[in-house]
Amino acid sequence: MTTSTESTEAERDALGGDLARRLRADLDGEVRFDDYSRHLFARDASMYAITPLGVVFPKHAEDVRAVVAAAAEHGVSVVPRGAGTSLAGQTTGPGIVLDLSRHMRRIIALEPDGRTALVETGVVQDQLNRAAAPHGLMFGPDTSTSNRATIGGMIGNNSAGSGSLRYGMTIDHVRALDVVLADATTAHLAPLTAREHADRARGTGLDGRIHRELPALVAAHTDAIAAGFPQHWRRAGGYRLDRLAREDAPFDLAKFVVGSEGTLAISTRALVDLVPKPQHTVFAVGHFTSVAGAIEATQDALACGPAAVELMDRTILDLSRQKIEYASLSTVLEGDPDALLFVSFTGDDERELTASVQRLTKLWQKHGHGYHTLAAVTPADQTALLKVRKSSLGLLMAASEGTRRPLAFIEDTAVDPVHLSAYTARLKKVLDRHGLSAGFYGHCSVGCLHIRPFLDVTDPAQRQTMREVAEEIKDLVTEYGGVNSSEHGDGLARSEFNRELFGDELYEAMRRVKGLFDPDNRLNPGKIVDAPAMTDHLRDAALPPAPGLRTRLDFEVAGGMRAAADRCMNIGLCRKSDVGTMCPSYMATRNEEDSTRGRAGALVKALSAPDPHKALGDKRLHEVLDLCLMCKACKSECPLGVDMASLKAEALSHHHDEHGIPLRSRIFGAIRLLNRLGSATAPLSNLPGRIPLLRRLLHRTVGITPHRPMPRYARRNLVRWFGRRPAAAVAAPRGTVVMLADSFTTYTEPEIGQAAVELLERSGWAVQLESGGCCGRAALSKGLLDEASDKAFQLVHRITETSPPDAPITGCEPSCLMTLRDEHKALLPLDSAREAVTGRVRQLEELLTEAIDEGALTLRTDSWLSGRTLLYHGHCHQKAEVGTAATVALLRRIPGVEVTEIDAGCCGMAGSFGFESEHYDVSMTVGEDRLFPAVRAASEDTVVVATGASCRQQIFHGTERNAWHPVQLVREALTEASR
Repeated sequence: MTTSTESTEAERDALGGDLARRLRADLDGEVRFDDYSRHLFARDASMYAITPLGVVFPKHAEDVRAVVAAAAEHGVSVVPRGAGTSLAGQTTGPGIVLDLSRHMRRIIALEPDGRTALVETGVVQDQLNRAAAPHGLMFGPDTSTSNRATIGGMIGNNSAGSGSLRYGMTIDHVRALDVVLADATTAHLAPLTAREHADRARGTGLDGRIHRELPALVAAHTDAIAAGFPQHWRRAGGYRLDRLAREDAPFDLAKFVVGSEGTLAISTRALVDLVPKPQHTVFAVGHFTSVAGAIEATQDALACGPAAVELMDRTILDLSRQKIEYASLSTVLEGDPDALLFVSFTGDDERELTASVQRLTKLWQKHGHGYHTLAAVTPADQTALLKVRKSSLGLLMAASEGTRRPLAFIEDTAVDPVHLSAYTARLKKVLDRHGLSAGFYGHCSVGCLHIRPFLDVTDPAQRQTMREVAEEIKDLVTEYGGVNSSEHGDGLARSEFNRELFGDELYEAMRRVKGLFDPDNRLNPGKIVDAPAMTDHLRDAALPPAPGLRTRLDFEVAGGMRAAADRCMNIGLCRKSDVGTMCPSYMATRNEEDSTRGRAGALVKALSAPDPHKALGDKRLHEVLDLCLMCKACKSECPLGVDMASLKAEALSHHHDEHGIPLRSRIFGAIRLLNRLGSATAPLSNLPGRIPLLRRLLHRTVGITPHRPMPRYARRNLVRWFGRRPAAAVAAPRGTVVMLADSFTTYTEPEIGQAAVELLERSGWAVQLESGGCCGRAALSKGLLDEASDKAFQLVHRITETSPPDAPITGCEPSCLMTLRDEHKALLPLDSAREAVTGRVRQLEELLTEAIDEGALTLRTDSWLSGRTLLYHGHCHQKAEVGTAATVALLRRIPGVEVTEIDAGCCGMAGSFGFESEHYDVSMTVGEDRLFPAVRAASEDTVVVATGASCRQQIFHGTERNAWHPVQLVREALTEASR
């Protein structure tokens, strides 16, 4: 006998199968109804999760229309989605999720003279801004998620940001929309003259009905519309009937559907206004001993005519100091503030803007606001400040402890800035009464603070507390004449309260609007009107307890591997493009499952299964994990520190347990042995890389691409050179330094290791070459964790037993050196040997820079490098663990050079990844993102520099330019006295 639940699930599966077949036949875009794809799109950046029936990636508007038609025939809802950065649950629902961000991202036309852009709604805000910048233009609304938020998503939410004081909200910049209506017809929405409106009203379809009946609906509720909307202008809640009720404006459905969260129509194209981009931006950054003191200083700031006034509290400041990506902020702050107030002034006259900063500084001093004001005038002054300000949400989310997280349920309220201080003080009392702490940041200039209390909604009592606080704050903001949704929309978090907020008559009018546009309630139901309770569909509450799982790596978090993956809160920074390193495969494919958050979500699903060990061997899971290059950028660039490299390595080890270890993984995991044998048998060992027939054989039997040049093994490797050379004839006043003879420098590029040894000895070090084993990096990357652990154990104990306890440990290859700092902590148990080795790791660049600064190494001013530009590409693991500052500093010590660091992500090679046949195309696409173009654009006399062996191989393969290791260049610049 089957239960009703089983029957319902079986019926849903059958429905999904029928619908998937229909859609695959009808669409040009992709259709995915598998469990993992459904799970990945169950969530957005909110605290909610609803598993959809399936996911579609439309390629054009006709695909969208076809999905709406098929969904209607099968009685299924449709949920439009951009980047999935919605904070209130707008893009979660049980029907078909339409991911408009993957393919529908063309900028169709940009008209500088008319200051407009026609775009598909999957276009990302920063993408549009980059296209508009050469014309001195930009899209006005400035969201903190501008590097991944889509124009369609901004239209759905009526998004705003820090610049809304000057530029308003998205609704103020939309001229026209092409949409798909609920009856699967298309419509063009724009301001209409009376005659045009009359013509549309005579139509026979849904478009005609809307144009006939909507004006009458507005007229019937004129008084409720006038009285029911909050007076604060910054509104992103409810349906904007107030816009249609304006007598001074034409009938404009384009603006009306802005902020409707995909419940009235699905936008496919948008004609938007562009605004002149100010030539200069300067900041006054006030330092305060309390949040209250910063808020009280807002009125003085507003009196100076700023573009924006932004708050950041100690919670976020402290979190930024813990991340390499944001740590530079500490170097520009004065003292230890409890809060910062960022006041920006924009315009074309820099002197006038600087004068505004000075005027505000004096005003704050006069009124006793704050203890210091930092003037950040140049872009260089502002970089660290802006990076942290834009990442406030992610940094705040990083403070999560297990399932106790800062949750977005009261974070979108806004009041007149005049009342902000009093309102915030009373809000704080509400939190205190309920025993809640919270992080504070947001837009003081418009009275909107994003306040996120920490709660654990797996606890029923905490869920009740959340509801009580939400209701109290709703009443409090109403008392001050403010709005409950000021830029992030209603979604699942706030729609429940709309009847109370707008009143019965206006709310019923909104329900009639929904019924008019969407008679069968198919478009993103449950948002704005007729919503479930705000405590329904909570993601954390729905997750089952994590089943027990023995892992080989130590994830150092309560809750183990699942908790490490579940740190991801879907804010989507890994979906950014054209800046930073994370996430290189997403940048190449624009596929959600190839982002860090996609992989983290897939792992949470597997690790929640009754048998997680078996689930980690699932084929579909490993399709999701496959394109992770293990670059480790997510560890530093993800504000929540999701370490996908370690998670993938652990998942691979369980996959091997279930399915065995592939031959190629064994080969690459034993790269040191392979390279040692290759060196011993050179030059014969170099033949397979040069003979096409043998390359094709390697491709067919092992899966090594024939398109990639193979490394050349050196017969006279680093170990042989070191053992046979004359003893160093210099003193060693600095003591002993242990230098790792890594698997790559030693056997394929020994000249780099030789340069490093010579430089260290000239610096005053006695070099102890550690050549007896491997750090375990290669084995770890293939999921061979037992082998990696053995290698790490042997290396650590050999170093501690054979070298002085204070001897620094250094090396040429960042991936190997950083393994001692990072992965050994997860591979090895905590003991004195591991801690001693980890604590002794020093970058080679640091040691050489110290020697140059102290005069032990002298560099010539007339070397062949003088007058040249050094174009430097940093290794991903170095960026993730320690940053590239030490390398840049060393290169700048070379007299007469100009150092430029390439703003590029991962090179795409990633160790063995670029050698693997099925990964070759993605590897090259990643390289073409920014690295290859930057190298090709460099002049012939520019010297290309890269610290990683893989990076140098990829640069040569992609551009036919040789890249130098920094130590080679320093060696070239040595004076005769230092040689």
